[in-house]
Amino acid sequence: MPLRPDPLRAEGSPGPRTAGIILAAGGSRRLGRPKQMLPYGGGVLLDAVLATARDCAFGQTVLALGGAAAEVERTVDTSGCDVVLNPDFGEGCASSIATALAVLHPDTGAVVLLLGDQPGVRAASVRAVLGALQPTSARAAGIAVCRYDDGVGHPMAFARRLLPDLAALHGDKAVWKLLAQRADDVVEVRTPGPVPPDVDTEDDYRRLLAGLLGAL
Repeated sequence: MPLRPDPLRAEGSPGPRTAGIILAAGGSRRLGRPKQMLPYGGGVLLDAVLATARDCAFGQTVLALGGAAAEVERTVDTSGCDVVLNPDFGEGCASSIATALAVLHPDTGAVVLLLGDQPGVRAASVRAVLGALQPTSARAAGIAVCRYDDGVGHPMAFARRLLPDLAALHGDKAVWKLLAQRADDVVEVRTPGPVPPDVDTEDDYRRLLAGLLGAL
């Protein structure tokens, strides 16, 4: 089955190449077991996130692994992904972002960050934030984020000119600090519903499963 075109490439146009970075390197310290491998739907949590990424038809998909990397690679279908291992995953997600950025195709024009423990993000939301980076005036936005009913959240898209800023981040919540520092560069994309939940604890996981059952 043919893939959908790259979301920022109009048909017949050489437009910017997009990349998706999936951050799935966490050590799951609070949960006590690999959250990437938690049963979810017909597979595991990371399967659902990868399915969303495939639906987006990025020009390149980079999967950053660290904690439980060997188990993930044995169990999860990572086909279509460039898998990178982050030995410094314990230092926070910024180290995984930097590891992933290092393998991007040189003509990448925009990057979307996806969390490996947030299966509720939709491909339509990814396409919306990518679309928000397209120039509508003399200066295009550098960062696009989703504005849900209850706050700002992922997916987040970054234009090429912001990639050096991303690569220079340190720590676990550094992306949010970058959003605050570059507030004039940020555009919010109205996205219906609450921020999709991620999983850090057993309670988070129970709530996620309850929401999945409620949607059936």
